[in-house]
Amino acid sequence: MAEPTPADARGGSLGAGPGGTAAGTGEAGKGVGPEGSSVGTGDASAESSVGTGDGSGGSSVGAAVGLAATRPVGAGDGARGPSVGPAGPEPVGSKEVVSGEASSDSSAWSSPAPASPARASPASLSWGSLPPVAARDELVAGPGVPAAGAERTNAGLYDRACRVLPGGVNSPVRSFRSVGGTPYFVARAEGAYVWDIEGRRYLDYVQSYGASVLGHADRVVVQAIRDAALDGTTYGAPTEREVLLAEVLCDRVPGLEMIRLVSSGTEATMSTVRLARGVTGRTKVVKFAGCYHGHVDALLAAGGSGVANQGISGSAGVPGSAVADTVVAPYNVVPLLDDDVALVIVEPVAANMGLVAPAPGFLEGLRAACDQVGALLAFDEVITGFRLARGGAAEYFGVSPDLWCFGKVIGGGLPVGAFGGSRALMEHLAPLGPVYQAGTLSGNPLATAAGLAALGQLDEAAYRMLHGRAEQLAASLPGVIAEAGWEVQVPRVGPLLGIFFASAPVTDYDQARAAADNGRYARFFHAMLARGVAMAPGPYEALFVSLAHSYDDIDRTVDIASAAAHAAYTS
Repeated sequence: MAEPTPADARGGSLGAGPGGTAAGTGEAGKGVGPEGSSVGTGDASAESSVGTGDGSGGSSVGAAVGLAATRPVGAGDGARGPSVGPAGPEPVGSKEVVSGEASSDSSAWSSPAPASPARASPASLSWGSLPPVAARDELVAGPGVPAAGAERTNAGLYDRACRVLPGGVNSPVRSFRSVGGTPYFVARAEGAYVWDIEGRRYLDYVQSYGASVLGHADRVVVQAIRDAALDGTTYGAPTEREVLLAEVLCDRVPGLEMIRLVSSGTEATMSTVRLARGVTGRTKVVKFAGCYHGHVDALLAAGGSGVANQGISGSAGVPGSAVADTVVAPYNVVPLLDDDVALVIVEPVAANMGLVAPAPGFLEGLRAACDQVGALLAFDEVITGFRLARGGAAEYFGVSPDLWCFGKVIGGGLPVGAFGGSRALMEHLAPLGPVYQAGTLSGNPLATAAGLAALGQLDEAAYRMLHGRAEQLAASLPGVIAEAGWEVQVPRVGPLLGIFFASAPVTDYDQARAAADNGRYARFFHAMLARGVAMAPGPYEALFVSLAHSYDDIDRTVDIASAAAHAAYTS
C-alpha cells in the first residue's frame, strides 16, 4: 500500500476518539521563566489553553473526557523549561557534557501537560520538590545496601541484580546474552532518549519494545497517570475509564465490537486461545514459526523474540500435552487447515524475528482458509496495534480477523493488554457465557488513564509523522552500513523497521535465524551503543521510532551508524 507522507511535527489535530475531545494544535510559546512552565487551565472535559514560560503563549490542547482535573507539574530548575526533574549538565554518550536546556533533537513531539486549579497537588507529591537523585536513592535502598558509590555503575548494579534476579533481569529479552557484555541500567528517560545510572545518554530505539509510541515521559500521559494515582491505584471495582478506553478501541477498529482488558499481551493471547476453543468446540491451534505470542505454553513452540534470543526452541516445563494441539507453520505460507482447527493466530507483521513483512496475499489467504473450515483468525497486534495505523493492521492491510490481541500502545507505557472481537464471540466470556477469564488488576485505573492520554494524541497527522521518520531512517541506513562492507537489509512496514545482516530480503524464520547466527548484529549493536545509540540487545527485535524522534535525531543516527559500521567491520 502507499506510504503516508511525513508532516510537520506540529501539524494536525489531537483526536481523542469517542469519550475524548479533539483539539487543534497552535503555535507553542516557549518561555524560560524560573518556574519552568506556566500552564493555563480549563475544564477537564474541554480544551485547555496551555502556555510555557511566562504563560502568555501556547497551544490549545484538548483533554480526554474521563481524566480527572489535572494538576500542575513542578518543572525543577527552570533551565529546562517544561522538562520534568532536576536540571543541570549531564554526561552523554561519549561523556561530552550537554546543557540541561532542551535541544532540537528532542523537540519533535513535545506535548505540554494540562493543568487545572480544581485540586492542587500536595507539595509532598510535586515532582519539582523531590529530593536530588542521590537522596532519593538513599530513601529507597534496601537495608545494608549502599545506594551510591562504587556499585552505582552498570556493572556493579548488574552484579547485585544477578544475586536476586535470575540472569539479573526480569525479562530475558533485556539481557545481553545474545550480544555479550553488561546491560545498561536506565535511570530515567525523556522523549527519544534514555539515561543510564552512570549518566550516559542514549538515543533510544527500544522505546519499551514499542509501548512508548509518543516517546518517553510524554507530558500529557504523565499528567494523566499522576491525576489517576491521586484518586487511588486500584479498586477491584469497575471504573469509568475502562468503559472509555473500550469505546475508543472499538471506534478505531472496524469489526471490533467488544473488548476485555487484561494486564499483559500474554494474558491477551492466552485468553484468545481459550475463547476460540470454547466458541468452536475444537482444540487445534495453528501458529507460525518466528511469531511470538507471549509465554503461553501452547504458543512457545518456535517462538521468536526472547525465546529465539536465548537460543532455545521452546521452554522446559511445557509438557507434551500442552503443545499436542499446536501446529507450527512457516510464516508467509498459508497452511492447509482441517475441521479440527479452532484458531489460527498470527502477527500480521512479524516483529519478533527481526521484522518480516507479510507476503502479498498471505493475510488474505489466511482469512479465506479459516472461513473455509470454520476456524477463527486472530491477529496478535500487541506490537502493530495502533502503531501501524489508527485502526491497526486491519485498517493498514484491509484484512479483518475474528479476534484481536492488543497491548503496549494502549497502555501508554503501563502494563496492559486486551483482546476482543465481535459481540457474538465475546459474549461467550464469563459472566455472560461459559468461557472463564478474570484478573484482579484488569482495567487498572492508572493504565486506562495512560492509554486514553496516549491514544488521544494518535490522529492521522501523528501517523504521518511516525511513518515519515521511519521512512527517512530506512532509506538512509542501508547505504551507510553497506559502505563499510556489510551486506545488510533494512525492511520497513509503515513505522516499523528491522535490520538483518544478510545478502537478500528475509521472508521467514529460517532466513531470520541464518542472519542472526552470523554474529554481525552483536558487533554492530555494541558499536552503536558505544556511540550513544541504543537498539534492542538481540537480533530478533524491531527498531522502534517514536513521535519524539526528530528529523535531526534520524540524521544523527545515520551518521553514527556509518561510523559504527566501519568500526564494527574492522573489529
